[in-house]
Amino acid sequence: MSRTITGNWNYPTNIKFGPGAINELANACRELGMTRPLLVTDEGLRELPMIRNALQANEAAGMPTGLFADVQGNPVGGNVDAGVAACKAGQHDGIIAFGGGSALDAAKAIALMVGQDRPLWDFEDVGDNWTRVNTDHIAPVVAVPTTSGTGSEVGRASVITNDDLHQKKIIFHPTMLPGIVISDPELTCGLPPHITAATGIDAFVHCFEALCAPGYHPMADGIALEGMRLIADALPRAFANGNDIEARADMLAAASMGATAFQKGLGGVHALAHPVGAVYNAHHGLANAILLPYVMAANRDAISDRMILLGRTLDLPDANYEGVLKWVLNFREGMDIPNDLAAIGIPADRAEDIGEMAWNDPSAGGNPVALTAGEYSEIFLKAVQGNL
Repeated sequence: MSRTITGNWNYPTNIKFGPGAINELANACRELGMTRPLLVTDEGLRELPMIRNALQANEAAGMPTGLFADVQGNPVGGNVDAGVAACKAGQHDGIIAFGGGSALDAAKAIALMVGQDRPLWDFEDVGDNWTRVNTDHIAPVVAVPTTSGTGSEVGRASVITNDDLHQKKIIFHPTMLPGIVISDPELTCGLPPHITAATGIDAFVHCFEALCAPGYHPMADGIALEGMRLIADALPRAFANGNDIEARADMLAAASMGATAFQKGLGGVHALAHPVGAVYNAHHGLANAILLPYVMAANRDAISDRMILLGRTLDLPDANYEGVLKWVLNFREGMDIPNDLAAIGIPADRAEDIGEMAWNDPSAGGNPVALTAGEYSEIFLKAVQGNL
C-alpha cells in the first residue's frame, strides 16, 4: 500500500478504521458496557466465514455472542419484532450490527425497540415523533459495515418497510447513532462487482442529494463534494478489482461521508427509490443508481449552480449540468448499471401509487424543487421507459 488507510476517528461517532479493525470487536463491545451481545445480520451473511470468525473471536475474548440472522433485504417490521424477541429471550445487553444497509438498519431498530412499549411505527420520522422514545433502555450498538453504500453505520435512522402498508418508513432518534463503528475494508473485498457498483452509486447519490438539498450547511456540502470525488476515483477500481484494498477503503469512508452529509437532506431520488423498493422489493442502491439522471432532469434549473461546483470537483472538461449528466451516464454504463427500471423487472402499472408515496416520503422535503405527486409519477414512468 502506498498510503495510510487506517485511523481512529471521533466524527460523527467513534470509528475504528482500517484493514484488520474487526479484531477490535470484543474490545468495542466491552467499551460500550456489553457482556453478552447479540450479533444481528442478514440471511445472506449467516453462513459466511466473517460471521463465524467474529462469533468465535468474541467467545475467545470472554464475550459470548448470540446470532440473529432473520433479516431480509429491505427489512420489514416483522424482522425487527423477531429480533427484539430474540434479544430479550437471550438476555442480551447490546447489539452488533453486522452487514450491509438492511442488516444495519434492522439492528439499529432492534436496539431502539428493546426499550420501548409503543409500536415501531410510532417513531416514524414525522414531526416530533422522536420525542416519544423512552431512552432509558435503548441497547448500545457496535456497527460493522460490510458494504460501502448506505452509510447506516453513522446514521441516526433506519428504513423499515411496514409489512401491512407495503411502505418504507424512516424510524429516527438521535441515539440510534451507533456508539462505535468498526470499518474494516477487508470485509468488503468479497462483494461481487454488481453489488459493489449498486451500493457505491447509492453512496454517490447520498452525497449528490445532500449537496443539492436546500438550506445552509457548508460542512455537509464539503463532506458531500469530497465523498463524490473519492467515489469517482475509487468505485471503478473496486468494481474492476475487488481486492484493491485502497479503493475499498476509500469507498467505505465515502459511504460514511454520504450518510453524514445527508443530515442536510436527501431528495427526489430517495423519495422515489423508497416506494420502488417497498412495492417491488428492488435493491435500494440499484434503484437509486437508475433513478438519479431522471430526477436530475426534473431538478435541472434548481441545481445548475451546484453542478458547476461538482463539475469542478470532479475535474470535468465541462463543469456544468450537461457535463455532470454526461459523466453520470458514462459512470453508470461503465459498471453495467441499467438505464431504466424496466430492465430490473419493474413495470409502469402503479405509477400513480408510486408518485403519491414519493410525494409523501420524508426525503421529498429535501428536494430542491417541490414536486407534485403527479410529477413524481411522470419521473417514475420516464425511468421505467428509459425516456430521459
